Amino acid sequence: MQIGFIGVGNMARAIIKGLLAGDKVAGSDLHLHSGHIEHYQAYAQEIGATIEPDNAGVVLHSDVVILAVKPNVYGRVLDVIKPAFKEKQVVLASIVSGVSLTDLQQHLPAGQAIVRLLPNLNVAIGAGMTAYALNDAASDNAADVLDLFGAVGDLMELDENDFATFVALAGSAPAYAYLFIDAMARAGVKHGLNKQDAVRIAAQTVSGSAQMVLASKDSPMDLVDQVASPGGTTIAGYLAMEKSGFSSAVVDGLDATIAKELGE
Repeated sequence: MQIGFIGVGNMARAIIKGLLAGDKVAGSDLHLHSGHIEHYQAYAQEIGATIEPDNAGVVLHSDVVILAVKPNVYGRVLDVIKPAFKEKQVVLASIVSGVSLTDLQQHLPAGQAIVRLLPNLNVAIGAGMTAYALNDAASDNAADVLDLFGAVGDLMELDENDFATFVALAGSAPAYAYLFIDAMARAGVKHGLNKQDAVRIAAQTVSGSAQMVLASKDSPMDLVDQVASPGGTTIAGYLAMEKSGFSSAVVDGLDATIAKELGE
């Protein structure tokens, strides 16, 4: 399967990295084009991808085209290559934030198969979380796209109305998880650990705890109760963090993220 990328920024490269690392594709299967060749020429040569002379070339040489451009230019990009989509039947997979299936369709031929996706950067290590929605034309043609993104993490079909919330919980929240890990590590340093050891301990603890949540039938709060012995250290720390507003701070942060995504 030949895969095209229109736009070769951070998220496109994270997807490519995950696909290559998982042997899902070879570099020779990839067709790239972006606005400034000097920004990605060395990268394309490093992974063995083909640099197409223009975006229409990406469409014409691919089975799946991943649109990974900035939201403010997507319309102009699609308007130019609309004839290429008429010439060749190819599925468009858009990872452009804030641009709906309806928005995309306005710049494409009638009946164009479109998959809208929201991956996060963890796809680079095969541990991503991606939401997707399909237009009617893609209902029978999306298997290849979903197979690709399923190879770099977990996939979840969502109504587009829920995409803003997904952006907060999956797209932005890795930064908040990194912040939590760093805060834990700094507490370790405060009490005598070196930073490298403290980060390793905190990161593995968060990773293992996440895996436990996914593997367990218990709710996260049920798992909290299993760790918190009566009169013990865990409940003392939990109550201290709640007194400082831990849970409300997390919710406030996600509320602000969602409001920003919705343009409020």
